[in-house]
Parts: sequence; C-alpha cells; structure tokens
Amino acid sequence: MPSDAELSELFAQTRTIALVGWSPKQDRPSHRVARFLASRGYRVIPVNPGQAGQDSGLGEVVRASLSDIDEAVDMVDIFRRSEEVGPVVQEALTAFPHLKTVWMQLGVINEDAAEAARAAGIRVVMDRCPAIEIPRLGL
Repeated sequence: MPSDAELSELFAQTRTIALVGWSPKQDRPSHRVARFLASRGYRVIPVNPGQAGQDSGLGEVVRASLSDIDEAVDMVDIFRRSEEVGPVVQEALTAFPHLKTVWMQLGVINEDAAEAARAAGIRVVMDRCPAIEIPRLGL
C-alpha cells in the first residue's frame, strides 16, 4: 500500500486519467468520481463500450476501450469487478507505454493484475478511491 507521501507524489505527477467503467448515471460512483477528478483539474477520459461515442459532460467523448485512446494516459482508474481487472490491466500495459499508475477502486482487488503492472514498473493502488484520498491528503 502506498504511503501518503507516495500518493501525494502520484497525484502531482498525474494529468490524464482513463476511467474504466464510467457510467452516465449521476448516482453511480464512477460518474461522481470522474466529475470530482475533473473538478480538480485532471483530464478524465471515460471508458465504457456501451456508451462509446457519447458526450460524457467532462469535455471528453466516451471511448469503447483503452485501445481507443490514442494519446498518453498517466493513470488507469478501474471501476470493474475484481475478476475482470486482469484484461483491463493487460490492455493498459499495451496501450500506454508510459503509464504511471493502475488504480483499482474500493472493493477491487486483483493481486495477479497488480503484480503484472508492478513487473512493468507501474505503481498500483488497490481498494482505495482517489475522491477520498485527495481530500484526506489535503490536495
């Protein structure tokens, strides 16, 4: 688990976040977290195959997959069930050669996917939420 200093550094080095599992429903955690991150100045690219091509209201069009993002991403924030994280991380490793962080949301834990990301030199955060951590750290 990263220390508070490591989390602060992670957030300072992050500019663009691909948010996998984004929902257009305002009451869903993925929607609220995306809005929170955007309000803090992060560029949030929503990823949801069922909503691809739609305006997210975040200044970005929803992408069907990580592979549909043709620019650098610093963090992949994953709102998927734990057992579905492995393929998401593998796609992220392929799509983003300079990826810095894989973030798995509250309740999302996948040690195999985490180890694959770490082996590629990528920081991993599991079972935490940036919308909780950022205010807790006073950022």
